[in-house]
Amino acid sequence: MTSKSPSWLRPAIEYGPLGIFLAAYLTYGLIPATGAMMAATVVAMAASYYFERRIPIILVVTAAVLLVFGGLTIFFDDERFIKMKPTIVQALFAAILLGGLMLKKPLLKPLFSAAWQLTDQGWHTLTFRFGMFFAVMAVINEIVWRTQSTDVWVNYKIFGAILLTLAFTASQAPLIMRHQIQADDPPPPE
Repeated sequence: MTSKSPSWLRPAIEYGPLGIFLAAYLTYGLIPATGAMMAATVVAMAASYYFERRIPIILVVTAAVLLVFGGLTIFFDDERFIKMKPTIVQALFAAILLGGLMLKKPLLKPLFSAAWQLTDQGWHTLTFRFGMFFAVMAVINEIVWRTQSTDVWVNYKIFGAILLTLAFTASQAPLIMRHQIQADDPPPPE
């Protein structure tokens, strides 16, 4: 974030559309909630650009898939499309991360190198783990939306998926600590 970015911006961009989706779902149902989330995501992208002069690539990808599948949901009045959206996004992230590793490019490094300075092996392992995590999350979403009620799927999407993501990310702390490059360490060979 730039120095003029307010502290509330990042959480609002990341969780605001989900909060609006949940409120609209509880009040109006899934189809109107889909439209509300689409609008909130466009506002989140505009806010990001206004305050930071950039839109994070993860938000762009998520928004593109949301706008396509949300649009199909509304156009066809068929909730299956919006329920598939998390599967598509997570499978896409898994494919990108794991595909990057096949090309010897741990793609988490450019995204998080400002936060963490890790060895090449650390970036490789972390990217592999996140790629596999996203693949598993895609499968879980498929199982939940295809076998459970819409209410159960919405609760999974809003609460379950977020808690699983937070727990998985926190579980990576030992790996990050083990591969952290200290300021006085020599840089690893490339």
